[in-house]
Amino acid sequence: MRVCVVGSGAREHALAVVLGRTAEVVVTPGNPGIPGSTTQPVEEIVADLYVVGPEVPLVDGLADRLRATGALVFGPGADGARLEGSKEWMKELLVAAGVATADHASFTELEPALAYLDTMPGFYVVKTDGLAAGKGVLVTESIDEARDAVRSYLSGDAFGDAGRTVVIEEGLTGPELSVLAVCDGHRAVALAPAQDFKRFGDGDAGPNTGGMGAYSPVPAATEAMVAELMANSVTPTLTELRRRGIDYRGVLYAGIMLTPAGPKMLEYNVRFGDPEAQVVLPRMTSDLTALLAEAAAGKIEHEPTFSTDAAVTVVCAAEGYPQAPRSGDTIHGLSDARALEGVEVFCAGVAAGEAPGSLVTAGGRVLNVVGTAPTIAAARERAYAGVAAISWDGLAHRSDIARAAAQIVIDTDDLPATSEGRRP
Repeated sequence: MRVCVVGSGAREHALAVVLGRTAEVVVTPGNPGIPGSTTQPVEEIVADLYVVGPEVPLVDGLADRLRATGALVFGPGADGARLEGSKEWMKELLVAAGVATADHASFTELEPALAYLDTMPGFYVVKTDGLAAGKGVLVTESIDEARDAVRSYLSGDAFGDAGRTVVIEEGLTGPELSVLAVCDGHRAVALAPAQDFKRFGDGDAGPNTGGMGAYSPVPAATEAMVAELMANSVTPTLTELRRRGIDYRGVLYAGIMLTPAGPKMLEYNVRFGDPEAQVVLPRMTSDLTALLAEAAAGKIEHEPTFSTDAAVTVVCAAEGYPQAPRSGDTIHGLSDARALEGVEVFCAGVAAGEAPGSLVTAGGRVLNVVGTAPTIAAARERAYAGVAAISWDGLAHRSDIARAAAQIVIDTDDLPATSEGRRP
């Protein structure tokens, strides 16, 4: 089978590697660090299956246009992609589906929005309604900071039209969990859970980013918990989508907060999470190509299975990320990192350098260094050994990815099982 992956980041690199175990893979537009990359437009590429990675082309209807040609496509149409394209619409759908989520309201006018903030208990979440590259979310305990965000969003100063509607939510507390569910329009199967780190700095300090690291499996995510999340959140969402005439074939990425009052849905994304995909997909022992093709065809027939090994990824970012990342710095040590046992490096914000085969920074999140090992602690050590082998001027990364999880001894009998008895 020939598979075309659409996208250019580390998520698409991970997809290409894992799909490449059983298929021929081409990536468009890709990047110079992803083998099989081409600048050929996706509409001109002949493939048996198209896998659309990023949210923007999904929201813009790329999957619809490809399906109109008779192609087999993994990724929702523009109607289903509204789950990520409009946080206001997503929240309305969650309420209609009976999925637990934070108290919230949406606004297009300043004064009502500020008045709503004044009714909240002192922990505020302000989000752009539209896409903002993972940066349109403010979480703060400062009413002044929340008010300033509302003003800058609604005025268009911060995120243009994406912020002219804002969603204001109550702040939730507890550990976060990412569950990626592969959907065929009627049913969904869960992949191995992961946990990511959104804040830029150690100890969850600094601004929100697209994600600074992740790990899988998650000690707290027992088989019973994942089954409950699927039954109470993902399946009702898929049912409500279908009730509205939306045939959702793609990933539902559920971002969940495990609050003291029970799990609550933070948000859905409509594509593989980044960086969660970089730790979930490499752990698959079943055929990812077959699973995505079945989902795209509307009938999942096989359950995904996973290795008991753990994976940890650390994002290496450019100087100035996330506000104003610097580009053009030469990347050193990639081959040294990849030569280490249990280490893989996925490329995101890179461009070709002047020297043959060299790469330079060309984006905020530049590389994902992934360590895989029998335990989270050992996988973490391998990931950071890989990071230590890589350098460029201004390289930034967190030093505490999976630190707390590495100190927890996992009982594999408590982890979610698959139909073949393999546990993620």
